[in-house]
Amino acid sequence: MAPLKERLRSDLTTAMKARDQVRVATIRMALSAINTEEVAGDAHRELSDDEVVTVLGREQKKRRESAEAFDGAGRTELAERERAEQAVLDDYLPTQISDEDLATIVEAVISETGAAGPKQMGVVMKAVQPQVAGRADGRRVSAEVKRQLSGS
Repeated sequence: MAPLKERLRSDLTTAMKARDQVRVATIRMALSAINTEEVAGDAHRELSDDEVVTVLGREQKKRRESAEAFDGAGRTELAERERAEQAVLDDYLPTQISDEDLATIVEAVISETGAAGPKQMGVVMKAVQPQVAGRADGRRVSAEVKRQLSGS
């Protein structure tokens, strides 16, 4: 079993004993998403830590988007709940890359690929994504690539 998945299970037990409802619900949701991913496809398989991080990143993105939607609808208590769940998931994800480091990586990829202009954004994104996987949100990466390719 992947060490990250083991850690989630152990933390679930700890959170249950502490009666931390938000943490319990969030970890259960995360484990459920991981199990769903494991049984998807032809055969059951065990996810690696990297795959678990990908699933958790997807769940975190859902929480962020839900919080934004709830804020827009004036449902602040539900938005706060989503943010609390997002904070729990943050504990299990790699530290986010800084804006400066992201800019440096994008700059290096642009010079490597010789990309010039926004039309070649796909080429740059394709090369940058594997380098920042799990450490930078796609929206942040996209915005930085656009900024550098448009020359601003």
